[in-house]
Amino acid sequence: MTNYVPTIGIEVHVEVKSKSKLFSNSANTYGMATNTDVNVIDLGYPGTLPTINKEIIKQGIRAAHILNCNITHKMHFDRKNYFYPDNPKNYQITQNRTPIGTNGYVEIEVDGIKKKIEIEEIHIEEDTCKSAHRGNVSLLDFNRAGVPLIEIVTKPCINNSKEATSYLTKLKELLFYANISDCKMEEGSMRCDANVSISKDNTLGVKTEIKNISSIHNVGLAILEEINRQKEILESGNTIKEETRRFDDKQNKTILMRVKETGNDYRYFIEPDIPYLELTDEFITDALKTLPLLPDELREKYKKIGLTPLQIEKIIANRALNSYFLGLLEYKTNYTIAINLLLSDIASYLNKHNKLITDTNLTYDKLVTVINSLESGELSNKNIKEIIPSLMETDKTLEQLKDEFNIKNITDNSFIKDIITKVIENNPDSVNDYKNGHDRAIKYLMGQVMKETKGSVNPKIANDLLIDTLNK
Repeated sequence: MTNYVPTIGIEVHVEVKSKSKLFSNSANTYGMATNTDVNVIDLGYPGTLPTINKEIIKQGIRAAHILNCNITHKMHFDRKNYFYPDNPKNYQITQNRTPIGTNGYVEIEVDGIKKKIEIEEIHIEEDTCKSAHRGNVSLLDFNRAGVPLIEIVTKPCINNSKEATSYLTKLKELLFYANISDCKMEEGSMRCDANVSISKDNTLGVKTEIKNISSIHNVGLAILEEINRQKEILESGNTIKEETRRFDDKQNKTILMRVKETGNDYRYFIEPDIPYLELTDEFITDALKTLPLLPDELREKYKKIGLTPLQIEKIIANRALNSYFLGLLEYKTNYTIAINLLLSDIASYLNKHNKLITDTNLTYDKLVTVINSLESGELSNKNIKEIIPSLMETDKTLEQLKDEFNIKNITDNSFIKDIITKVIENNPDSVNDYKNGHDRAIKYLMGQVMKETKGSVNPKIANDLLIDTLNK
């Protein structure tokens, strides 16, 4: 089979976090009863006038900044004219000629190679209402009408499915950490379209648009399947038609929706009911003040304090825990113990009870005391598992909890060594087994140490001293 060069461009719509919609004061929510967060502007009543939500413009500035775009200082909105049931005005208010951001990029790394995925533009627009089809009837929910969107359009510079999924993963991470969108694809707040074409050289082939792919994983599958479909068409001597398709993840194939026989004429013109916007340097600076540390900045910060790459990725993947950990950096403590504790016992407790760490009584002072006690050996990992519910849910101090759970970890090395000597003398067979390479022997001997001390010695200290004694 001939080698073909794929060319892929991706369009992403993300719903922007805000209290109200783009052009009306209806609440910007999700999951409310049908047609309850709606007013006459959302419904497109004649004579109604849109009013710009200033916070959405600030969110657009933040998005342009984190995606390395040039920010358009003077811009306007446009009417995109078309008829469809989910669009009662017969036009959508968007940005055609003056998008808020242009010529940006997102840097990705695939198989050890870094690449900049070029962004052609990002623009702000309103969402349409949501359609639900029941047989021959279409039902409309206007809660989504007017919800603010940012559309992010790449240049046709993506060459394979790995680059596509890596780009979307990085884009989602950036938008989520910048508090621009919650990026929940399962709720439709991040929606992806992929434009795919192939050719025998680096020229652009005839593209197929795959609409509304439901997950980042499925974007990769859809692109692979579409490339294979187009290869088969060309190898059989036929030509590819410009089409719009959808991806069926059950059949793992793209399905024809419609053939694009003519170009769409949206008859764009400047939206007459919204004045030109001029973004001053002061306004842009003010919008960017609220940007938190972004993931790559966090990676550098955590690398400097000695976290492993795996620990870094795990803490960044949990934004709530990450925010808590950032606050902990104001305290002098053992961050290695802290991150292990947060990512293991604490994370497990939070997941089990479906809570955020901010919903608990785990103050920084209490956590630092716990970390210091783990470092000194006054607490063991076993102790943590016992006290974790009380630690998270009560105001009791660590000392109170140690008394309550009768935790008395002896850390006196001379005392522990005397016990170890006694255990070694009483178990010569197990000592010989250990010296002959039988790993189970150490567990048995440790069990005898814990038995002699009624579990009151620190297990790690005792284990280290036992091994050191046996190896002499």
